Amino acid sequence: MQKPALDLQILTLPDNPGVYQYYDKDGKILYVGKAKNLKKRVSSYFNKIHDTAKTNVLVKKIVTIKHIVVPTETDALLLENNLIKTLQPRYNVLLRDDKSYPWICIKKEPFSRIFLTRRMVKDGSEYFGPYTNFKMVHTILDLIKELYPLRTCNYDLSESNIKSGKFKVCLEYHIGNCKGPCEGLEPLEEYQRQVNAIREILKGNFKESLKDFKKLMNTYAQNLQFEEAQKIKEKIEVLENYQSRSTIINPKITNIDVFSIVSDESAAYVNFLQISHGSIIRSHTLDIKKKLDESDEELLELAIVELRERFQLLSKEIIVPFELDLGENIKVTVPQLGDKKQILDLSIRNAKFYRIEQLKQLQIVDPDRHVNRIMAQMQKDLRLPVEPRHIECFDNSNIQGTNPVAACVVFKDGKPSKKDYRHFNVKTVEGPDDFASMTEIVGRRYKRLLEENEPLPQLIIIDGGKGQLSAALKSIDELGLRGKIAIIGIAKRLEELFYPGDSIPLYLDKKSETLKVIQQLRNEAHRFGITFHRDKRSKAALNSSVESIPGIGEKTMTTLIQHFKSVKRLKLATEKEISDVIGVSKAKKIVEFYKTN
Repeated sequence: MQKPALDLQILTLPDNPGVYQYYDKDGKILYVGKAKNLKKRVSSYFNKIHDTAKTNVLVKKIVTIKHIVVPTETDALLLENNLIKTLQPRYNVLLRDDKSYPWICIKKEPFSRIFLTRRMVKDGSEYFGPYTNFKMVHTILDLIKELYPLRTCNYDLSESNIKSGKFKVCLEYHIGNCKGPCEGLEPLEEYQRQVNAIREILKGNFKESLKDFKKLMNTYAQNLQFEEAQKIKEKIEVLENYQSRSTIINPKITNIDVFSIVSDESAAYVNFLQISHGSIIRSHTLDIKKKLDESDEELLELAIVELRERFQLLSKEIIVPFELDLGENIKVTVPQLGDKKQILDLSIRNAKFYRIEQLKQLQIVDPDRHVNRIMAQMQKDLRLPVEPRHIECFDNSNIQGTNPVAACVVFKDGKPSKKDYRHFNVKTVEGPDDFASMTEIVGRRYKRLLEENEPLPQLIIIDGGKGQLSAALKSIDELGLRGKIAIIGIAKRLEELFYPGDSIPLYLDKKSETLKVIQQLRNEAHRFGITFHRDKRSKAALNSSVESIPGIGEKTMTTLIQHFKSVKRLKLATEKEISDVIGVSKAKKIVEFYKTN
């Protein structure tokens, strides 16, 4: 598939946090970067001359831009670090070393130590993080130390070593930072209870611990140790803002491949994330053109086989959104909750963004093809004899029976044709009768089009259920247009589509483009009708005031209402306040009128 031009790739980037990757003409990676807003950050490379020669050379070499969308800026920071270390791009210098962000480790041993580390050792220990904010890590460790006196020594505190008296308490015990488990002065159960509380804090479940911290703060305050109380207070504030986990790195998830699919009528988009040692090290999205009505299951199975072969993937477990049969050697997981579900959601999110970008690019490069695709899809979805190139939608507006009006909006080739919009005042109907109003308006609209030999629409949409549709059909029948124009009604509540003579409604897929066009038409008709109705009602209210004041014209009264906002406030205004707006002589007439009436 031919790559779209660079400016088109940039134009369709999302305004979300994520990581971008630049590739040269040979598909070799040049640079990996993070962004709070992908579109703004990537655009900044191409709209100026840079200070450094290295960046200018980099920009000249870029041919392809890939990106991965993530939930937060912190996730982008961590993912950037992973990808740079895995891919080693030529123009990244700072993060290519073997340093990584720090973790907090709960060591797997009797009387577990808790400490900061940059290295993960696979010995069953638990790792929390990684942390991009060093102040946050030290605050958490300081808080833990304040409340839970744990050991800092690296002795092997096995039961036999403690019983034999092999170790002696150190200075940490004497200054109150440790309770002396090395001499058996603290039971293992009590120590592990504290470790469990710390584990909950690191997971982000620290409601109970916060109570203990606040208790400690109050104790300091009661003992007039205000500085210590203030320190604890500051640490509590940091802890309350603490984000415990990242989707991007999770040491519990080892070598796994994640696949997800998003599809529409003509194509499917399969996203793949490769997880190695808990980190995302690769992302790729494949688009597949549909030839037949293949199901998502069939397409995803084909895509998985192709992607595993292309990237030489050997993982024994894959995560997918639904059950698939991939043979006995591969474990298929369909997560419902937890970390694996978060990774799957991230993959689905990237597939959706990729689809949106492809559609945007198609719309920019070949708008006719985009329109043709939507029209063909609407014809198929709505079971129409021809493509609905010209659609008209009707909506009634009245509030408590006053000023009944109707609106007709027109879409041509799936887009609003505002010059063809029409407003209607309901003339023959007394009171709030929506059905009779619909019969009148539809009749007037198409009688006029027939008299003037104007082109008729291929589809009429009535905003309302069966009743409104039946009312509109009366006029269509009277004009002899039944069978010549397709007509459907859309009910607001469940987006049900009603057809003449069919009591069972049609339900379209909530994500389908056909339903989106119909909803856009309905909303536009509603907006257009309501605006006209409000204008008419305001004018009626204004006219009732204007007509009764001799020597005051509509223009003057409109100016006054715009200034005073209502007739009531105008009545309460002083002659001076009114004369400041319209002059002394007219102000006098208005004040005299309201005095005598």
